[in-house]
Amino acid sequence: MNVNFDIPPLYVLGPGLIAFAAATAVRARRSQPGWTGRHAGVRIAAAVYAAAVLSITVFPITVTWGEYASQTPWYNQINFIPLITFDVTAVPNVIMFVPFGMLLPLISRVSGVLRATAVSLLASLSIELAQLLSYVLFNNGRACDVNDLLANALGGLIGWLLVRAALGRPSPAALLRDIALPGSAAYVRRTAVAPV
Repeated sequence: MNVNFDIPPLYVLGPGLIAFAAATAVRARRSQPGWTGRHAGVRIAAAVYAAAVLSITVFPITVTWGEYASQTPWYNQINFIPLITFDVTAVPNVIMFVPFGMLLPLISRVSGVLRATAVSLLASLSIELAQLLSYVLFNNGRACDVNDLLANALGGLIGWLLVRAALGRPSPAALLRDIALPGSAAYVRRTAVAPV
């Protein structure tokens, strides 16, 4: 049996974003702390960013079986050797993860250079594993590259450092602390000192 079709990102990510926006609206209507006003905006922005990254890295999912399927073994789709092919093509991966690093202290408790880098690396690894799984299940030609992990981790670190630098300046710090989710690394109660 020969199969060849695409699952566009809109079919999966669109309903997911709508459901998240609806859940956010319900929580905001109930005035749940961390879900109203600017906090709801930050949550929606993070969800839209995640959907955008998935639409670039995982979708569309091309399902190919039979004569349309790639005959290359899955283990040949992985580049284990870092920095051999690392060139200007890594720049988009760095740029793609800068917003991830910027969101980390605003929506999570991640603080510190090592933790920010580790979380960025884990998020990137999740994407690479999803691409590999997609290749194994659907023969869609996705490849995994250790250089993508390095570039994404670098982008996440740059984004985190940008927010950390902004938190050291009065005007941006006030805005960032105002939009940071309660309990996040950048969130500061009026009487506390910034933990980031």
